[in-house]
Amino acid sequence: MRKILIANRGEIALRVNRAAHELGIATVAIFSEADRASLHVRSADEAYCVGPGPAARSYLNIPNIVSAALISGADAIHPGYGFLAENARFAEICADHGLTFIGPTPEAISTMGDKARAKAMMAAAKVPITPGTGILESAADAAKAAAKIGFPVMLKATAGGGGKGMRVVRAPGEVEHAYATAQAEAEANFKNGALYLEKFIEQPRHVEVQVIGDTFGNVVHVGERDCSVQKPSHQKLIEEAPAPALGERVRERLHGVALTAARAARYTSAGTLEFLVSGDDVFFMEMNTRIQVEHPVSEMLYGVDLVREQIRVAAGEKLSFSQKDLKARGHAIECRINAEDPSQNFAPAAGTMREVVLPGGYGVRVDSHAYAGLAIPPFYDSLIAKIVAWGETREQALKRMECALRETYIDGVATTAGICLAIVRDERFRAGGVSIDFLNHFDAAAAAAHP
Repeated sequence: MRKILIANRGEIALRVNRAAHELGIATVAIFSEADRASLHVRSADEAYCVGPGPAARSYLNIPNIVSAALISGADAIHPGYGFLAENARFAEICADHGLTFIGPTPEAISTMGDKARAKAMMAAAKVPITPGTGILESAADAAKAAAKIGFPVMLKATAGGGGKGMRVVRAPGEVEHAYATAQAEAEANFKNGALYLEKFIEQPRHVEVQVIGDTFGNVVHVGERDCSVQKPSHQKLIEEAPAPALGERVRERLHGVALTAARAARYTSAGTLEFLVSGDDVFFMEMNTRIQVEHPVSEMLYGVDLVREQIRVAAGEKLSFSQKDLKARGHAIECRINAEDPSQNFAPAAGTMREVVLPGGYGVRVDSHAYAGLAIPPFYDSLIAKIVAWGETREQALKRMECALRETYIDGVATTAGICLAIVRDERFRAGGVSIDFLNHFDAAAAAAHP
């Protein structure tokens, strides 16, 4: 593998670029007209504009992306996360044009990306799943299924992700409206309005397990991450590893179940199994067949480079470590610094960053494409930076994160830095084990106003 086209933007494009360069592999960036001044464009060896600002005409424009790869002489394409990362057809098109897709097989993406099919496979593999349905035909079908399973239930887009196409339904009279709303949102975001339904678990924790496999049948877990601090849109804000206040039996069960699930899917590359945890009960939710935004948490804890490993596996090499080689050390926490206004229900805050000061120091890692003068376009995810703090203990990691957030200063756009600082200082969060509704009971506006 001599040259990789990175089919993404922002901090993840920079992250992949660095891993490739460390392996001695040349890189090709793509960019929209709105991202012409982005750091990922400057850092690559070559760069090609693939369209105007809107993602549908640029970062989702498969003909233009594949053309850029072929013109540049790239051997492979790394999709990062989001955009085309979980698009099985894109992976197939790459193969059709002699390009290595740095990720799982199209079959694994297709099966695990269809949440209804994924749950059926997991049930067959004896992986515990939340009671639910296959793909629903209508709101009437949803109503019948909900009555059988018992309220509350959640409608979910089978092709969904990032909290899109999801609606909690607590009573029969809410089904029809929730179905229509979730379906429309799913169609708008994924071009697929198919929905399924599952039992809604009250106040669970969201815990995920990082896995990675190679084409030789080796698959390992790289520990779990607690992702329970989520915005009302179900998008994550703070992640940490290991999951605090989790019993060792539950932790070991999560790891074992995740490996069972990955093997059942014959999974290669990096991926994440997501679970709801309620007491000692564990329920499979879904699998993300890509690298996660929060992968640095696991990297800091285990001392591995997951993106580098993705590239090596795609190049036909074996994993460079086995399960017994992986030893967790200390504690790591990640805060997502988004261009959003927490006082306005985390509304996106596009604009130009006039001044950017990001933290540093021992045990602090910052993945970011931000710099003073960079405009945040309105077309994409609003992530500016990921701040990760590591410590020998959770308490030390929390204190280090608090210091890092206090150092962070971004002028020109509203950000989530203030609310992240308030959460890190919050006694309930510091005690560990908060559920996914934690932010619903947090005064975001007050926290943002008084960092």
